[in-house]
Amino acid sequence: MTRSVWLKADDSVGDWETRKRRITAGLEAGVDWVLVDEDDVERVRSLGDVSVAAFRTDSDTTLIDDVEEGDEDAASIDAASEADAYIVGKNGEGDGTVDLPGDFSGSADLTTLRREDNRAQGSYVRILSKDYESFAEEAAKDADYTIVVGEDWTIIPLENLIARIGEETDLIAGVTTAEEAKTAFETLELGADGVLLDSDDPDEIRQTVEVRDEAERETLDLQWATVTAVERTGMADRVCVDTGNLMEHDEGMLVGSMGRGLFFVHAETAESPYVASRPFRVNAGAVHAYVRTPDGGTKYLSELKSGDEVQVVDADGKTREAVVGRVKIEKRPMFRIEAEIDGDRVETLLQNAETIKVHTREGRTAVTDLEAGDDVLLFYEQTARHFGEAVEESIIEK
Repeated sequence: MTRSVWLKADDSVGDWETRKRRITAGLEAGVDWVLVDEDDVERVRSLGDVSVAAFRTDSDTTLIDDVEEGDEDAASIDAASEADAYIVGKNGEGDGTVDLPGDFSGSADLTTLRREDNRAQGSYVRILSKDYESFAEEAAKDADYTIVVGEDWTIIPLENLIARIGEETDLIAGVTTAEEAKTAFETLELGADGVLLDSDDPDEIRQTVEVRDEAERETLDLQWATVTAVERTGMADRVCVDTGNLMEHDEGMLVGSMGRGLFFVHAETAESPYVASRPFRVNAGAVHAYVRTPDGGTKYLSELKSGDEVQVVDADGKTREAVVGRVKIEKRPMFRIEAEIDGDRVETLLQNAETIKVHTREGRTAVTDLEAGDDVLLFYEQTARHFGEAVEESIIEK
């Protein structure tokens, strides 16, 4: 599931300068959406690249798609002022300004959501009572995004909404802290699809984005395999993956000659008598080898280029994504490392250099010190790969 962080920045949070500071903090932190009033859309776009949602308070507002070719007013309508999604509910039934109708078929908010001209793609509902919970469920049938906000976080019926709405809509839970966001993402193990954060605190905004990232990441079951051979081979084209992210001491990447068995290779975070540490780099092996990507697929090392994403993993299997800054390919002498796990043989090629380290039961171990009988950490799955995707078919790798 892809999670998202929305930042509330409509006129209820203050004047434009106050809203601008909040939006700027959100852009710097990496929020996915900013929710503003319709009049602020163009101003948000001038601040940076982010998805913009806007409260629609006038259902008759003219859209660009409504303007016929040659209309003299067309020139005055700027695409930059159009939101990526329009939200109904503010100053309406959703926030309690207008009473809920006894029969939801008479709801103005729901009527706007159901219009074929797509005047609104989302709903905003304050959960003031059980009736508003039912109203949110009804809105979810037609809304791409359903934002629910409770007056007291402890009584938001988020479990009910997650269970009942299912995949009909992206459910966005209103929160005021990163801690509340974490709870929202973990509720019923499935969690909300996103959170709408209402906070001016830059640290709270940044921490909420970090919570989002943690919720999206997988934890891998790394296993021990026994080394059966470490052999010198000839020269090969070796790939160093330099990322735009600094890696921690126990982090690295998963690489290997066979898609089903990827070796944990440490980043060059350790100091050496020969070279300075390069905590942004993994010396990952020969051009033919696979490297694991954040979506659970693989790419050949030779395919990587600046801007691609690779998966970073630590010795406990916790993962995160990193952006490739550059790839360095040079001819270097190599080792062939072979290991056995569950009766299966896997292998890879790594450069013959003491700065390249794998993970053994003793911790970081240079490949130059690796011997048959040592246990090395790897990610093993009994599946074949086709264009980097796991497939259920028999493929022989040797």
